[in-house]
Amino acid sequence: MKITFNAPVVLGFTLAALTVHILSVTIWPGFNTNYFATRGQFDFNSVGDYFRIFSHILGHADWEHLLGNFTLVLLMGPIIEDKYGSKKLLLMILVTALATGAIYTLFWDSGLMGASGIVFMMILLGSLVNFSSGTIPLTFILVTILFLGREIYDSVAVDNNVANFAHILGGVCGMVFGFFLGKGGKSSASK
Repeated sequence: MKITFNAPVVLGFTLAALTVHILSVTIWPGFNTNYFATRGQFDFNSVGDYFRIFSHILGHADWEHLLGNFTLVLLMGPIIEDKYGSKKLLLMILVTALATGAIYTLFWDSGLMGASGIVFMMILLGSLVNFSSGTIPLTFILVTILFLGREIYDSVAVDNNVANFAHILGGVCGMVFGFFLGKGGKSSASK
């Protein structure tokens, strides 16, 4: 038996986030918050702020935050990458990062950091892997109720430091990708 590099986008994403975090906690304190988190105010003249709209998915507040997100990325990501291909998955990650980063920056005055929006995109997209025209999988309905329902509730009822709206928006991105790409994904038989 040999080890294979089975999901290059998922593994690259994981290694990039891990590298950012290790640099932040060892030799470059503040690396994650300075370059891998959106700020409360967007400066349209700052190249760094445009970069942070995408890069916030690589920064994490602590090990628990990083491990919580990437446990799910490593669980769901390879299935999605196998179904849709590496290029489409990378595009979905970038579009979700843009959507969560830009909308969060425009409507909230606090920063955003972490891959939680990507995790929710993958959770909802993963529940639609077997989607076909004219049907809605019961698992998708249950996942939507459980994951997005909890985020909607928490955004209203719980005062925590979690960007629930970014989770919700990530889930919405996953739903949109799942419904529009559902029949266009590659299957194992077509490789």
